[in-house]
Amino acid sequence: MPPKILVVLTSHDEIPGVGPTGWYLPELAHPYEKLHKKTTITVASPKGGKAPLDPGSVKMFSEDPVCKDFLSKEFIWSDTKKLSDMNEKDFDAIFYVGGHGPMFDLTKNPTSISLIESFASKKKLISAVCHAPCVFLYTQDNTGVPLISGKEVTGFSNAEEDAVGLSAAMPFMLEDELGRVSGGNYVKAAEDWGVKVVREKSSYGGWIVMGQNPGSAGATAEEILKVLGA
Repeated sequence: MPPKILVVLTSHDEIPGVGPTGWYLPELAHPYEKLHKKTTITVASPKGGKAPLDPGSVKMFSEDPVCKDFLSKEFIWSDTKKLSDMNEKDFDAIFYVGGHGPMFDLTKNPTSISLIESFASKKKLISAVCHAPCVFLYTQDNTGVPLISGKEVTGFSNAEEDAVGLSAAMPFMLEDELGRVSGGNYVKAAEDWGVKVVREKSSYGGWIVMGQNPGSAGATAEEILKVLGA
């Protein structure tokens, strides 16, 4: 049987005072291209139903052939499962797709936190890309230690957030918080928008995989496949 992956999308569709947001197109399109033939994928979101696709990402990646093809597969995100109905026992791994939306509805989401902690406690793969590593900030092991404490972490950098002009609109700066919770172990690519993927073991012994930015999404999926042996 192929490994089963729970893919989680945001349900948040607007940045206050800025405009529409959601999940970011290449951060699902490129992983899906690599994962769907070797794994069984279930897609969920906090609210269930249609998960909002960031329209800016559609425009930004309009010439990306993988993204263009993926847009024809709207069934993947048009009727997502409700996150609260998902159970760790049914999956081998969990993967969170980025976009600015997760910063607002997944960082402190108790259902998400509980689910991640359950996966981690069973030594199952937990993973996220770009802004989505925010989902790990409030997760802990059974001793109360953050799952990413002392671990090398990555995610959308301050410089990248500044470059897209949304630093002032964010509830916090992801690089800063990942660095704080991990104990100063945030890392990033040598150049802005460069590919960076980190793979660490949580205190339970299971793998944590994180990618820095949209360009790291495909490489994050490749690392997920390596961990799963798929």
